[in-house]
Amino acid sequence: MIELLFEYLNEHWIKFVMAGLFMGAGWFFGKRRARREWRAREFLGRLNFSLNTLDDGVLKIRTLSEKSCADVFLNQVAADCVTATAKLTTPENPTLPLEQDEYWFYLNSVLNELSEQFAQGLLRRDMGLPVKSEEYVICLTAESAGEMKTRKVRAMVIRKSLLTNLPHEQPKFEAKSHATRWTTLTLLSELYQTESWKFLTVELCMPA
Repeated sequence: MIELLFEYLNEHWIKFVMAGLFMGAGWFFGKRRARREWRAREFLGRLNFSLNTLDDGVLKIRTLSEKSCADVFLNQVAADCVTATAKLTTPENPTLPLEQDEYWFYLNSVLNELSEQFAQGLLRRDMGLPVKSEEYVICLTAESAGEMKTRKVRAMVIRKSLLTNLPHEQPKFEAKSHATRWTTLTLLSELYQTESWKFLTVELCMPA
């Protein structure tokens, strides 16, 4: 057995060496990319579900969840495309410049992930139990303007009734950096009328 083992290693040692080199290179470049992202505070491989609301004249931003893009879009090519286009957004337009005829497929993946979080409410309504429902609009962005502490791909979540009737006056902010979000929401309110294909509407239900 030992002789067979050494014979096998002698015949295939190059394969083992190459495999080790590829593993080492992957580890090295992965660590280097992670350090670069941390220094730049850029985490474009993450998708943050960001709820935006106005409460008594104050803009409030809350995270519903955060996942890897690969876990939401399920296809690595799609996830890589989201990350790549997130790098192309501008301070003037933070929406992802995805192809128009493909936009729905990306948004639908986000919608499915978001709907799953509120599945209990849908089941309660189907059973005739009391629930409260509301229509929300979702949109993919990667903000780069202002004083954003971190740059991520964000699935903006906002009540449809709020987005379509956004106040003209600037609200109060819980943090100085939230001024960037207000600029984003103002732009999204306009784009919802002119580039509706960048948005999807989802009905979310919660126990009443």
